Amino acid sequence: MTNVILKTYNAAKIDFVNNLENGAKIKFTNRYGYSVKYSTNNICVGEFTADMFDSENPDKFHINVIIRGVFEFKNGVEKEKLHVESFKELFPFAKSIVATVTTAAGVPPVMLPPFDIESQNIYRFGNN
Repeated sequence: MTNVILKTYNAAKIDFVNNLENGAKIKFTNRYGYSVKYSTNNICVGEFTADMFDSENPDKFHINVIIRGVFEFKNGVEKEKLHVESFKELFPFAKSIVATVTTAAGVPPVMLPPFDIESQNIYRFGNN
């Protein structure tokens, strides 16, 4: 059973630039970020950022998105676990938004590559 429930999400930012010539090949570089802010009443907000760009022409092709999700979570669950589970709940929506935006712009869909957050040392928790 899950410890988090996604209540709602939104695309807080979508920045897409496509100034490449037709048929140009793209060498993608991807960067992800994820943070969670906790509030009262077992509610938290996860913020996923993704930046995908052509490593050879970043000014000519890039997409940057910020997707926010509001989650309800169970009492007593460790923040590390909530961080991982909320990311896993939000990631498919970010992937869909990026693919939809790029497809609607007339280019083949840009698909966010899978990301195993549990194998990464990307988050730190302070004692305060």
